Amino acid sequence: MLRKALPGLLLAVLAAPAAAQTVDEVIAKSLEARGGLDKLKAIQSIRMAARISMGPMELPMVIEKKRPGSFRADATVQGTVVVQAYDGATAWGISPMGTGQPERMPAEAAKEMAEQADMDGPLVDYKAKGHLVELVGKEKVEGRGSDAYKLKITKKDGDVEYHFLDADSYLLVRVEARRTIRGTQIEGESALGDYRDAGGFLWPYSIENGAKGRPEKQRLVVEKIEINPVIDDARFKMPSTPPAKPPRN
Repeated sequence: MLRKALPGLLLAVLAAPAAAQTVDEVIAKSLEARGGLDKLKAIQSIRMAARISMGPMELPMVIEKKRPGSFRADATVQGTVVVQAYDGATAWGISPMGTGQPERMPAEAAKEMAEQADMDGPLVDYKAKGHLVELVGKEKVEGRGSDAYKLKITKKDGDVEYHFLDADSYLLVRVEARRTIRGTQIEGESALGDYRDAGGFLWPYSIENGAKGRPEKQRLVVEKIEINPVIDDARFKMPSTPPAKPPRN
C-alpha cells in the first residue's frame, strides 16, 4: 500500500509550485545582488560625473549626495553652471534664466530633491520611513525579455510608485510614478541599466526618464563615480544673496 502511495506523493511534490516569495525576501535579494546592505550603509557620500542629454543638447553634470539627506546637481550650460541643491531642509537653485542668484525652489521641487537625496532609496528601511510596499506579482517590462517583480510603494505622504526588479538579476530596471510638475500631474517612467561596481556596490550607469508613453526622453549617462569623497556641508546650503545695489539717482 505504501509503495503504491509513494509515486503519487512524489509526483504531487514535484508538481507543487515553489513557495511564493515575500516582499521582504525580494527586497533582500535585490540588495544582495547589488553588493549587500552593509556595503550600501558604509557609503556616506557619493559624487557622480555624468552627461545628460535632452534631444540634441548634451550637458556635463556633477551629482553629489551625502548622508543623512543632502543633494546637489551642477549642470554646465554654455559655460554657465546651473545649480539645484537640498540640505535636508531647504531646496534652492541658481539659474541663468532667473536672477542668477540663489533662490528657494517650490515645494514640489523640494520634495523631489529630498527623494533624490535618499542614498538608500525608498525600499531600504521602508517600514521605518512610513512606507507600505506590496509585491503585486510578475510582469513583462517593455524592451526586456525577462519578467520583473512589480513592487507597489505607497509612500508616507500617499504618493505611489511602482518599482520593477528583474526576476533573474533582482536589479531595479524600471520605475513608474506620478509627478507634479508646475502644478500638472505627469505619469513618468524611468529605465535603469548598465549596472557597474563602485565601492563594492552596483550602480546604474544609464538612466532614461520621460513621460509615460511619450518618445521624448532625458538620458543620464554616468562616466565616473567616487565613493566617500570629502564634501563640505556648505556645498548643500543655500548661500546668502548679496544685498541689492541701491538705485542710482
